[in-house]
Amino acid sequence: MKISRRDMLKISAGTGAAAFLLNDFPAVAQERPLLMRAIPSSGEEIPAVGLGSARTFSVGASGEERAPLKEVLRLFHEMGGRFFDTAPTYGSSEGVAGQLVQELGIQDDLFFATKISTGGGRQAGIDQQETSLQDWGRDIIDLNQVHNLRDTEIHLRTIRQAKEEGRTRYVGVTTSFGRQYEQMEQVLRAEELDFLQVNYSLGEREAAERLIPLAQDRGMGVIVNEPYNVGRLFGAVSGRDLPDWAAEFDCESWGQFFLKYILSHPAVTVIIPATSDPEHLIDNMGAGMGRLPDEQTRTRMEEFFDGLS
Repeated sequence: MKISRRDMLKISAGTGAAAFLLNDFPAVAQERPLLMRAIPSSGEEIPAVGLGSARTFSVGASGEERAPLKEVLRLFHEMGGRFFDTAPTYGSSEGVAGQLVQELGIQDDLFFATKISTGGGRQAGIDQQETSLQDWGRDIIDLNQVHNLRDTEIHLRTIRQAKEEGRTRYVGVTTSFGRQYEQMEQVLRAEELDFLQVNYSLGEREAAERLIPLAQDRGMGVIVNEPYNVGRLFGAVSGRDLPDWAAEFDCESWGQFFLKYILSHPAVTVIIPATSDPEHLIDNMGAGMGRLPDEQTRTRMEEFFDGLS
């Protein structure tokens, strides 16, 4: 049975936690500030909970469709979030987000991470880069990444040239597919990069076997996409109560359980759960507050999840 994130929040402590964070965020933030992580290549610190946009920000032009997304971005900024990840191939996501952040006047406050995502050659990648800058009303892309290792050598050259020109700050590569891990390992060993972006979650832990430790050894930041395994994790805990011991690491919902597991990995720099729901955004941000699982608890979480039937 598949269960939605909304349903899980309704039947867990998450609804109360989300409402509490929304109403009392200034006091909560003072007591439990957002977790910050340093980018290894520069030492720059960013909040460890970011915001993704795949499948969530690709909407039409109507105010009704865009209003929840604008509220998500407003809350994200208000709660101290900075790292926003998108791509030209996420439907209309990059353009929609770009328009909304400019309406909110926060486009320069956010860490703008996008991608070159084309197999059309060097000029097509350059064109995507220029469109990304235009969509966000920015002169600089904070992080540009080669998307899913598509024409990696060609597009890394484009991104590095932009970095030399001061139009891009960081260089990275991404994958969301286990079938690309062997190729990704070769790229990480051969290239000097600022970031690896990879899929990793309680239900999909293969990246922690080789890729994430390799990135750490090579001095690269790690961005985690698909932290809910495309929603499958919520289905796995359908009908189950959050274990009592989750309170030991300040966890108040299943969403936070899944995110805190990832954040507790010492090599992870930032996670990018995607959402179009303001309540989910608040719950996600709560994962970056308070204590995290220690190594023993991480093992316990893995055993618990693997034991679900």
